[in-house]
Amino acid sequence: RSGRSAALRARMEERLLGARFRYLNQQLYTGSSRDAARLFRADPAAFHLYHRGFERQVQRWPERPVQRIVRYLRRRPASLVVADFGCGDCTLAASVKNQVHCFDLVPLSPRVTVCDMAKVPLAAESVDVAVFCLALMGTNLQEILGEANRVLKLGGTLMVAEVASRFEDTRAFLKAMTQLGFRTVSKDLSSSYFYLLEFAKTGPARPGAAPGLRLRPCLYKRR
Repeated sequence: RSGRSAALRARMEERLLGARFRYLNQQLYTGSSRDAARLFRADPAAFHLYHRGFERQVQRWPERPVQRIVRYLRRRPASLVVADFGCGDCTLAASVKNQVHCFDLVPLSPRVTVCDMAKVPLAAESVDVAVFCLALMGTNLQEILGEANRVLKLGGTLMVAEVASRFEDTRAFLKAMTQLGFRTVSKDLSSSYFYLLEFAKTGPARPGAAPGLRLRPCLYKRR
């Protein structure tokens, strides 16, 4: 009997966690990066809950995108300085020899610098590689990617791994990236889970809106 009620309680907790995760997820994708920073400043526990829910989703995938980026960096010189936007638990920094600046909204690790992804505390043209691994959230994508352009050296690399279903028009997205000062180096669209895109910085972002820079919100269904 007690075993049954414990199982029931665990199921209820699981449901509640799922519901809160979906709610937080929706807030992150439908507000700006500033809204997200405010949300988690007010309720840091919500970020831990969000991260747990997020981890559970990604565990179902045949491959973790962060591991692809780890492999990519291990093939490049360890002297390259990396900025990890939306670093989560700093898996990337823990897996490579490079110096990695870790940015996120809540410190899941002592390595994390807490900030809004549209305003990171780095000097202009100070990093060789900028990474967004499942971290392009918020309605102000142009501002966030513009910040990546600002901190990258000319010719520096931008790596984007993002949920495949979020791209409504990949061609329009890549075209918008040229307006933000990036050239597409390679794109791997072979996985139905995530796309991996590599860009090189060609110069500063051009002024004006980049309308093709749209990604669908990543809304998880109830299970």
